[in-house]
Amino acid sequence: MATAARGRAPASATAAPSSPISGPALRLFEYEAVTTTNRRFSRFDLASWDRCWLPGPVTSLLDRPWLAEREFVEDDNRSAIDPTPAATLDGVPFYLSVKGVGSAIDPFAHRPLDRPRAAELSDDAGTRERLGQGAPAPGGLITGELWLRGSPYGGQGLPHALTALRVSERADLTDLHGFRLAPIVKVAFLPSELEARLRSIYWFRRYRDRFVQELRLVPSSVRFYFHGRRTVGSDVAHVFDLFRLDSGAKAHRFQVNFVRSGIALLTLFARTMEYDPRRDRFTGLDFWDVWLDKDAVIAPDGTAYFVDLEGIDTVRVDAGDVGEKLDDQVFRSLYEFMFAYAQIDAERARRFGEVGGRRRRFEAILAEALREDRYVQLRDEGRSVVLAVRSAAGDQRLNYTFPLVDRARGEL
Repeated sequence: MATAARGRAPASATAAPSSPISGPALRLFEYEAVTTTNRRFSRFDLASWDRCWLPGPVTSLLDRPWLAEREFVEDDNRSAIDPTPAATLDGVPFYLSVKGVGSAIDPFAHRPLDRPRAAELSDDAGTRERLGQGAPAPGGLITGELWLRGSPYGGQGLPHALTALRVSERADLTDLHGFRLAPIVKVAFLPSELEARLRSIYWFRRYRDRFVQELRLVPSSVRFYFHGRRTVGSDVAHVFDLFRLDSGAKAHRFQVNFVRSGIALLTLFARTMEYDPRRDRFTGLDFWDVWLDKDAVIAPDGTAYFVDLEGIDTVRVDAGDVGEKLDDQVFRSLYEFMFAYAQIDAERARRFGEVGGRRRRFEAILAEALREDRYVQLRDEGRSVVLAVRSAAGDQRLNYTFPLVDRARGEL
């Protein structure tokens, strides 16, 4: 599946104007680290990725010198992306994304989170002294404040990273039964002496588990709507220019890929469902505290990849409740999916002209996108077009239908 995967530490670079990676520059400092590698990537030589990348304000808390300094691009609140391609998967360039590189925003006040503020928060005299030394350094901070149950504020915690790694290891690199994900390649552990000092910086509750970073591969930095400066929802014209969608044919292929991957996102539970005979239940993957509008990115070919895998985990459902779970999962992300599709289709029509009515075109895109889908087919029921979802568990009683388009009288 990987036509190329170069196991090297990314070189310093600035994103080219047409790069799918865009955002403010963020300088990070490279240190050796102990890592756990995704078993799906064990065949690649990734020894040079036994690293962690830390922001300038954190470097004063380490006793060792850094190996190199590199220019990343800021992504979201606590992540950064190297704009140099790191691997090619299925013909698509992917870029190293590091999750857990610090935040520059105080979560409890309208002020920056910088070294002086961190020194005020620390209950350790040695840490306060280190934070007070030297000239101000740009970048964010990793703190010891417990955040989102399984992470330190500004960083990433081991429980969340291991959840993401488990999901990623179920995939064939980026493909989990049609559900596309940005794979976790490694989990990097921060040095123990740094952990102890970071743990002293907190507001109310102290994070007690290991501090780590997720080293993952992403095809772009373009989010659906939130956690990006220029997203499909906020500036779709920029997205068309960035991805060079300069013809109706290219825009059409982009839409088909978006819909194909989007429907897979809506039907993850059905695609991963298995029967658990010990409990007489069905298991499958579901979403927790992650959302399509901010936790997925769109590749230049239109394929949507889920990025923040820490909020995906296995759930167990009684047979009688499977239908409700399938229904709930579709509805949970349906609006975000349809909103993004509507922006893309409107921009295509603005640039290259309308092709048929809104609903008729969506039907045609759906039919093309789902033609080879193993789990979801389009069914024409006259007044409605429905998704016919087949369970991966193979029990026909668990199959499910969902009306996606209702036709007007003149469209019958």
